[in-house]
Amino acid sequence: MEYNIQIAGFRSNIEDFRKLMSNINKMSKNCTVQLLNADGIAGREHITHAAVHAIKAFERNENIAKDLGLEICVRASAQRQISKALSILGLKEGKMNICAVAVDCSENIMDELEILLDKRDDSVLNPDEILLKDIYKISEEEIKTVSSISDVMIEKTTLLILET
Repeated sequence: MEYNIQIAGFRSNIEDFRKLMSNINKMSKNCTVQLLNADGIAGREHITHAAVHAIKAFERNENIAKDLGLEICVRASAQRQISKALSILGLKEGKMNICAVAVDCSENIMDELEILLDKRDDSVLNPDEILLKDIYKISEEEIKTVSSISDVMIEKTTLLILET
């Protein structure tokens, strides 16, 4: 099955979190938009993998969260607890790198998000190995075993799926 998943990076300064989320909810009435802390994302392949597995979890009724956007967050963070996932990938007020994931949205959704989130910059999706090793407690041996930090996170996401 094909999924319409769009991913983009943004550099943003979140001044009013509640207002931002209200605007996101208005623009995503017929689709799912999830904003994540891009610093905890190990590249486009990692977040795509997490989004696909979140969708599949809903299809199989094996979802952890009640909301697809939150399920994407849980899967991407490789955490079973929603509170832990949000502490890793949740947004905060102030300057942030943001990963936007849109599922089954219009083709211009990222243009609409750019108006809310300041500057589109997909380079924020490039994995920062040092930061990711610290966030997820990944050892050098783990990276050597599978070849890249992105592969480690994809593996962790897959293992989360096997536990459900």
